[in-house]
Amino acid sequence: MKKIAPSILSGNLLNLDREIELIEEAGADLIHVDIMDGIFVPNITAGWGLVDAIRNKTDIPLDVHLMIDRPERYIEDFINSGANILTVHQEGTIHLHRVVEKIRELGASPGVAINPATPISFIQEILNYVDIVLIMSVNPGFSGQEFIYSSLFKIEKLCKIISARQLETLIEVDGGIKVLNVADVSNSGAGIIVSGSGIFGTDNYKETIELMRERL
Repeated sequence: MKKIAPSILSGNLLNLDREIELIEEAGADLIHVDIMDGIFVPNITAGWGLVDAIRNKTDIPLDVHLMIDRPERYIEDFINSGANILTVHQEGTIHLHRVVEKIRELGASPGVAINPATPISFIQEILNYVDIVLIMSVNPGFSGQEFIYSSLFKIEKLCKIISARQLETLIEVDGGIKVLNVADVSNSGAGIIVSGSGIFGTDNYKETIELMRERL
C-alpha cells in the first residue's frame, strides 16, 4: 500500500498540536520532518528537539529527512528523539555506508536521498543497505516550489533497478507534489508521497489526502 507523508514544516508551527491532530484525523501514514542546517541547504529549520516534541504528540511514524552537512554527527540524537525513519543525503557525507549502517544499528530504518541533479548511478552501491530512497523533485531548502518533471524518469529508472535486483527498497518522492500530479508520481513507481504545501496549503487536509489516495 502506498503511503502519504505530510511534511509538517509546511503547517502552522505556532499551532503544531492542532496540525498534528488534523493530519492524524486525515489518515496520514507518516509525518515527514525536514531538518535543515543553513549549510547543506540555504535554509535553517530546527533540530532533534522538534522531533522529540512531535513524538510526544503522536504515534504516527516519524520520517526524518536530514538536509544537513555531515549528518553522522547527529544520528544518535535524532533517533533517540523518536525518528522511525532517518534519511541522509548522498551528497552530505563521504562515508555513506558507515552512516547507513549506524542508523540501522541504532534501531531506525535508513534512507538515502538525492538532489535533482544527482544521477541514480551515484547510489547504486548503497541500494542493498537502505530501506528507502528519497528522490528530491525540487531543489531542497524551501517549500512551495514547482515539481521538476524530469524527476519522473529518475523514479522509473530507479524502480527498474530495484525490481531487477529483487529488492524491497521503497521509493519516496518529495517536492512540489499536489493532487494534480500525485498520480504521475505514483505511476512512475513511488511508494511514499511527501507533500507539504500540497496538503497544508489547502483548506481541508482530510479531503486533500483522500483525493490523493483516490489518484494513487
